[in-house]
Amino acid sequence: MSLFKRIEYNAPVTLTFSLICLIVLIFYNVFGEGFLYAVAMTYRDSLLNPMMYVRLITHIFGHLGWDHFFGNMSYILLLGPMVEEKYGSDKLIVKIFATALITGILNNVLFPNVALCGASGIVFMLIVLSSVTSVKSGKLPLTLVLVLIIYLGAEVYNAIMVTDSISQFTHIIGGICGSIFGLFSDKNKK
Repeated sequence: MSLFKRIEYNAPVTLTFSLICLIVLIFYNVFGEGFLYAVAMTYRDSLLNPMMYVRLITHIFGHLGWDHFFGNMSYILLLGPMVEEKYGSDKLIVKIFATALITGILNNVLFPNVALCGASGIVFMLIVLSSVTSVKSGKLPLTLVLVLIIYLGAEVYNAIMVTDSISQFTHIIGGICGSIFGLFSDKNKK
């Protein structure tokens, strides 16, 4: 049996998400920053512009370079299949789009002069969500507590102490979404 016949598209949402991000990055490299602003970056815009609403979701597909892309995809490809197997593809896609919409809306409302793109909020949602894969009723997993302290604590610190172009706010909101989804999502069953 050939190697290609043995390869399985095992996590369709995770793999398709990663492929869309790759295609958007290639288009960005070919067409320039204007492409991201038009399609894959959210920012405050006229409420009459239909693309503003589309970009509230599609901003998660845009990346500002290969390093940005590889950083996010390494986590997504590592954690996504596990989360997708646990919750199911249909529920994972809802969680991804909900996180995108929440981070997009909050960014546009709270930071009107900041354009946002990238899957970092999704990464942090997956990091936290993966830490609650074995939640038992009425129990708070220590892994979740440690992930919240380490990852989200570092992001709160960076948001206060570090001035850079990284949206720690999006990371924090993604982590909060992951903890809510993990603790209150259909009793953690498919």
